Amino acid sequence: MSEVPAAIQEELNTLRETINDHNYRYYTLDDPSIPDAEYDRLMRRLREIEAEFPQTITPDSPTQRVGAAPADGFETVSHRLPMLSLDNAFEEQDLLDFDRRVRERLKEAEDARIDYCCEPKLDGIAISLLYRDGYLVRGVTRGDGSAGEDITANVKTVKNIPLKLRGEGYPAELEVRGEIYLPKAAFDAINKDAAAKGEKTFVNPRNAAAGSLRQLDPRITAKRALEMCCYSVGYFEGELPGTQHDILTQLQQWGLKINSQMKLASGAQECLDYYHHIMNIRDQLPYEIDGVVFKVNRIDLQQELGFVSRAPRWAIAYKFPAHEEMTELLAVDFQVGRTGVMTPVARLNPVFVGGATVSNATLHNMDEIRRLGVHVGDTVIIRRAGDVIPQVVSVVLDRRPEGAVPVDFPKHCPFCGSDVLQLEGEAAARCSGENCSAQLKEAIKHFASRKAMDIDGLGDRLVELLVEKELIDSPASLYSLKAPDVAGLERMGDKSAQNLINAIEVSKQTTFARFIYALGIREVGEATAKVLAQHFPTLDLLKQATEEDLVETPDIGPISAGHIRSFFQQEHNLETIGALLNQGVSWPEVVVRSTETLPLSGQTAVVTGTLADYSRDEAKDLLTRLGAKVSGSVSAKTSFVVAGEKAGSKLTKAQDLDVKVLDEDAFKQLLEEHQAYLGGDA
Repeated sequence: MSEVPAAIQEELNTLRETINDHNYRYYTLDDPSIPDAEYDRLMRRLREIEAEFPQTITPDSPTQRVGAAPADGFETVSHRLPMLSLDNAFEEQDLLDFDRRVRERLKEAEDARIDYCCEPKLDGIAISLLYRDGYLVRGVTRGDGSAGEDITANVKTVKNIPLKLRGEGYPAELEVRGEIYLPKAAFDAINKDAAAKGEKTFVNPRNAAAGSLRQLDPRITAKRALEMCCYSVGYFEGELPGTQHDILTQLQQWGLKINSQMKLASGAQECLDYYHHIMNIRDQLPYEIDGVVFKVNRIDLQQELGFVSRAPRWAIAYKFPAHEEMTELLAVDFQVGRTGVMTPVARLNPVFVGGATVSNATLHNMDEIRRLGVHVGDTVIIRRAGDVIPQVVSVVLDRRPEGAVPVDFPKHCPFCGSDVLQLEGEAAARCSGENCSAQLKEAIKHFASRKAMDIDGLGDRLVELLVEKELIDSPASLYSLKAPDVAGLERMGDKSAQNLINAIEVSKQTTFARFIYALGIREVGEATAKVLAQHFPTLDLLKQATEEDLVETPDIGPISAGHIRSFFQQEHNLETIGALLNQGVSWPEVVVRSTETLPLSGQTAVVTGTLADYSRDEAKDLLTRLGAKVSGSVSAKTSFVVAGEKAGSKLTKAQDLDVKVLDEDAFKQLLEEHQAYLGGDA
């Protein structure tokens, strides 16, 4: 292999730097400075040099965006920090309520104005990019929020994703999160080409982006003009600015694309003004959006607000009005849920709405049917709420046919024949039967679900078959099943039957919080179940809890407390719980830590710089276990700062504010003093 002449190496370095600069201007700033022909000439020359001197090829070279061979499949990768979804707003009042909750949780005055970072909500595929020492090392889809698919080879084909960050000062490890999407023009071009070849076209740009990213051959992905826009960061080691807006601005300086429509808004009214502005220019944008995202701008306030089980309390997505279409209402059926709630479902003449064919839509409850005045045979307007859930929103009265029939709410359950009751003050009507097969099916589906007992392989259809064949009559009876019982069912052989029995056996070892959630108590979701497990750490304590005890528990109101108390007063529920325990369902003892009695309760700490013996996450975890609240920025309210090597601006600010600073030795001494609270693992 011939030695690379110094002049060639210098030309190579200049070419790469020049091409990367032009990529940044073209793909990130949307401000190209040279014609395409000149760019092509530069790339051609770079390829010529690398072909002659292959030892010069580096992973971050502009020529290396495509090169990996087709993959057999995608590996699953866990996210260091979960990629949570956002709560949605569909009306102005939802956004006003969100702003009110933020101010109340931060104990701000009623007329205070919170600063929000605002961005259009791109309709694409969420992605996480990991950079180490500035180099792109991994790209992972959102997946279920906890883990996603490793699509690094495909991500590297997206031209506006830098293979190496620009400039300097980036964290040693930086997880960048954003949306990969297909611009409208590229979507139209793909579909035009597919139609010309007689191939299947994509329904919408989002589906096209998803299909492109999941190609096992990255060379196919490279042919699709995908783009990425960043909206946040995940895990990082190092320093970042203290606001959402400044973090995104910094990402842009490092070569990553951010949305040019990003703005700061002060207070709810400015957020509403921004929403209406973006909605007005929606059709003029070169990409599809389905709403606007508002995030509390200050990172320390985000950390103070925290999260619920699946979403941050400091952000919300305000969705645009959904697409609507007209179609004929053919019939109304009634479904029965696990708590007996009867839900009317409209059966429709199939219609294409918002990128999907809809044949069923919710009518919510009988009050909604009365409000709409809907008749079977009517022409109705269908909306996909949030572009996802189809619902009937109105009736086109001037198209009502002569034979249209009013919808009658059943007086008896269509599945078990029990009376249907509607309590005063409640919109929902319920089946009163305790042995209703429909309720049983839904209850067992919930019991076996991933966030509950997590019984792998026990899908909805299999639950329905088990109930219909009278092989199970309660959640507890699942644990009496034998492989021969299920081997003859639809799509079940000996091996799959044994796998199911094994999964049911494994599920016996659970946690108290999961067990509570699995019981299906009204108003008790995953987050509430965790709260109950911490405040009533044994089953006996939870059974004996009064409504007054429950209301004093954080995040549990009087309605939820009433449902919880009622659940544990009903004999058949207690019998089910007893049967589950007799079958061997168990969980480890719940370790309760009262933050009020912990030594650092009420104190706020900041960790900055590099510690020799602890990662930053380890240090934060130890402080949290001692009762401290760990913030990401220094303020006058900060109790102390733990400062390692290269502490930077946070240390300077702490010194300016005369905040107490602990070096690593002092931090270790603090941990040793309170080792009893840490279980000896400090």
